[in-house]
Parts: sequence; structure tokens; C-alpha cells
Amino acid sequence: MKTEKNIPYKIYLDEQEMPKKWYNVRADMKNKPAPLLNPGTLQPMTAEELGAVFCDELVQQELDNDTAYIDIPQEILDFYKMYRPSPLVRAYCLEEKLQTPAKIYYKFEGNNTSGSHKLNSAIAQAYYAKKQGLKGVTTETGAGQWGTALSMACAYLGLDCNVYMVKVSYEQKPFRREVMRTYGATVTPSPSTTTEIGKKILAEHPGTTGSLGCAISEAVETAVGKEGYRYVLGSVLNQVLLHQSIIGMETKAALDKYGIEPDIIIGCAGGGSNLGGLISPFMGEKLRGEKDYQIIAVEPASCPSLTRGKFAYDFCDTGMVTPLAKMYTLGSGFIPSPNHAGGLRYHGMSPVVSQLYHDGLMEARSVEQTAVFDAAEQFARIEGILPAPESSHAIRVAIDEALKCKETGEEKTIVFGLTGTGYFDMVAYEKFNNGEMSDYIPTDADLEIGFKGLPDVPEK
Repeated sequence: MKTEKNIPYKIYLDEQEMPKKWYNVRADMKNKPAPLLNPGTLQPMTAEELGAVFCDELVQQELDNDTAYIDIPQEILDFYKMYRPSPLVRAYCLEEKLQTPAKIYYKFEGNNTSGSHKLNSAIAQAYYAKKQGLKGVTTETGAGQWGTALSMACAYLGLDCNVYMVKVSYEQKPFRREVMRTYGATVTPSPSTTTEIGKKILAEHPGTTGSLGCAISEAVETAVGKEGYRYVLGSVLNQVLLHQSIIGMETKAALDKYGIEPDIIIGCAGGGSNLGGLISPFMGEKLRGEKDYQIIAVEPASCPSLTRGKFAYDFCDTGMVTPLAKMYTLGSGFIPSPNHAGGLRYHGMSPVVSQLYHDGLMEARSVEQTAVFDAAEQFARIEGILPAPESSHAIRVAIDEALKCKETGEEKTIVFGLTGTGYFDMVAYEKFNNGEMSDYIPTDADLEIGFKGLPDVPEK
């Protein structure tokens, strides 16, 4: 097995080397993300309007397009130290097995009980809710990592936590649900009969297995209707990408420690939180003209918002109660196939990621889930970590790029985000192992149904 003595298998930063600030990539973007719009007036949402749904401090972070670095409060830093800094791993075993000259690294975010990167933003959002004197928060969750992370953060800070979990995941992942309940959260399958929007969605789509868009609608309705509660979101929003920038900041610090410069940076993309966090400091260098990188967003072929969606204003939820965001979208009425095994079941994409992609600063690829699970099992057998289905989208393309290097002889350095573990995803692994998993790719006609529901927002 080849080794490079100066580069260990796992690169760890000391606690003192952990970033003390979040990086706001919007500050370096020439073309800022379009503002959130009030769906009634089609005017930019004000801080006061957003404050009815989100915590006050988070509203300020959401609207701040100019401050490059924002201090991480000491209380959050102290919490981070329970599981951060997370390791940057040199995939020597995978390189050897593939017989590739490429050098492969992955940033592993699964070393906490939530099993993913989501805890980075969950503790921040819960902290600001607590600081504001709120009683609790509401949210949605798809695969369950975000709901688990938020329930952990709320338990730590003594906040009530109400989670609306996409029904198909609620049924397929009972143990993820029970972890949330163990941490004190109330978990409701969505769409449900506990909200007016849930009842409406069930009436229009009897037997639906749900989507993140449905769950968001229910969580927002509940937050707005309960005194002392606010809604929090695990992806998509500017504030979430800001909190997740600690992933990229740590990754860059670890690479710089050994003088490593990546050629290709790869992340899975559902709503955009882990991808946006991983690429943020590298994209900043690219935006400032200091360096250049090939940045690849990988999404499921069953929910291809970047590769087949439209760049337009759309609702962030199915019930159409949220502000309008300009993003790559399949339409808020698009509900992914229940056959889709991962948590990347969202119809839209982060406005930040969407704008960067629209400006040609990154590329996007869609992959079919059988190919994703094939890569997941290959990775598990070689590197010893059972990856989450979401992360495995990035693994698939990382392996593909490493095999290209094998053909060309190029010694490219590849970095990808391993966002979490797949121990609660064994129903999906079982289907794959039994040969019961199939690939669903929506037709143009399927997508057109969602596009027809896009709101009419005049171009300015």
C-alpha cells in the first residue's frame, strides 16, 4: 500500500485551531442571491416580516450580504468542542483499491450522535432561540438527520422541539424517529391531520408519502400559531449555509497544514447546506480571483433541481405559506418518488448555491440511486465507514473522477464531503442488497406539472 509519510490517514486540528468565525460567502459574491419576496406583495421581505417566523438574530444573518466573517458565540464554540474539529481523512485504502494516481480526501461529519453535519446549524439556531427567550421551535426533517440534530440541541438548551417528519421516512426509519423522541422531541408524520395545511394536502393527494415541502408548510403553520415559538430550517437558507461554513473552514485549515491544494471539491446537494458549507472558503478564493477549483454538486436523478430545474422564484414549501426564493426548482408541487431512498428529497435549492451555479462557478451532476448505493457499499467495504445515502452521491462522483485519473494518469487531488453515517438507513441498504431497488427518473412531462405551478413573478 502506498503511503506518504508526511500526510496521516486522519488530519485533526487542535481545539485552538478550530475556526472562531463563520464565513459568509455572499460578501464576496458579485451577483448576490436574489432577496426573499413576500408572496402577497412580491416585495423583498423585511426583517420585521421574517421575524414573525424566524428568530431575530437569525433574520439578521439571513439578510446580511456584506459581512464576510461573523463571530461564533462562545457558547456555541463550547458545544462544538464535543465533536469538532472533525477529521479530514486521506482515503489511502480507496486509492489503493481503485489503483488511481488521484489523491482522495473526505471531510467526515458523522462523528456525533445525530450522524451528520446538521448539528453545526442546529445548535446555532437553538442558541439564538434560547437567547431570545422563546419556549421552543418547530421544524421539518426528511431522512431524519436534521430532526435528530435539532432535538439534541434543544435538549441541551432546554427548549421544546416539534418535528414534522416526511411520512415515508417516518415509516422507513423508526429508529431515527425514536432517537428524536429520546432527546425529548415530538415527532409527527407529515402530511398530518394536526394542521390545516396538512389536511389540505391529504385531501388533494390521498395516500401521499410526503415531501420536505409538505413538512415545511406544517412546521411554519405550527410556529406562527403558537406563542413563544419560531420555525427553524436545516438547509436552503443563507443563515444555514453560514453556520455550515465551519466544515469548509476546517477542511481548508487541515489542507493548508500540509500544503495540499485540491483540484476537485465534491458535495451532495439536496437543499444545499453541506455543499455550501464545504465549498464556502474555496469558493471565496475563486470569487476573489485568488485560486480556481472544479466544484461539483451531486444530486439524485429522481429529484434533479439543478440539472433539470428552472431558475425562478418559487415557494420553499408545498403549502405555499413561506416567502418566495429565487432558486433552481422543480416547482413546490413536485413530490419525489417514494422509491427515493435518501434525504435529498427537496424540490428546490439554496439561493446561494443556485446563484453560484447560475453564474457558472460550479457544475452539477445527477446520479441514479442504484449507482449511488453501489458506491456506498464499495466505500463501506474499503474505508470501513457505512455512509449515509446522501453522502454516497458525493462518493459516487469522487470514485468516478478518481477512475478518470486512472485512465489519464493525472494525479488530481479530490476532496469530498462525507456528511454522515447510514446506520439508520438499513431499509434502503436492504432493498439494494435484495435487488429490490430501482431507479426513478422523472420524465419531462412529470417535471412540467411542477413547473406549471411556479408563481408569476415579473423579472426586474
